[in-house]
Amino acid sequence: MKLYYHHLSGHSHRARLFLSLLGVDYEPAFVDLAKGEHKSETFLKINRFGQVPVLVDGDTVIADSNAIMVYLAKSKQRPDWLPESPVEAAAVQRWLSVAAGEVASGPAAARLVTVFGATLDAANAIKKAHTLLAVVDQELATREWLAGSRPTIADVALYSYVSAAPEGNVDTSTYPHVLAWLRRVEDLPGFLAFDKTPVGLAA
Repeated sequence: MKLYYHHLSGHSHRARLFLSLLGVDYEPAFVDLAKGEHKSETFLKINRFGQVPVLVDGDTVIADSNAIMVYLAKSKQRPDWLPESPVEAAAVQRWLSVAAGEVASGPAAARLVTVFGATLDAANAIKKAHTLLAVVDQELATREWLAGSRPTIADVALYSYVSAAPEGNVDTSTYPHVLAWLRRVEDLPGFLAFDKTPVGLAA
């Protein structure tokens, strides 16, 4: 099993974190985004969108961090991380959609500006990040985990970019339930920290 990744990509960390939480051995394959390796002819044969991460498991190629987590949870038969019941599965899917939507356009986009120099509307991304964090903080006021009574891939899907939000000039200090949830994720056996960069509020 091989994972193509970049160490500062939150999407890559999402996949790396879940692999670590599962205790799955894999071969890391670093993709240098600065050199444009993700847009090379060789890499585009693996993922036509030219994005990391990509998981290669034998003849199976899975692109997209959320899809990778679903694949791993199913292939490793871990319904604790991806429940089978309709209600629980729907709860997880809700947060995977949030990860691909509100997280991507909020804290992830704000961080793209400071870490990768993306030409995005930073102020708008920060505003969206705070809207998201306010909702997540309210949700976590009554439970410890996003999609139920135990950690699932929903928590992994949101962790990376929420934990790194200060790098995008998003102040998380006023969201106590979010901060407590971040610490719970970090206390999980097999937790893998996201590489930090001294930018934004983290500078």
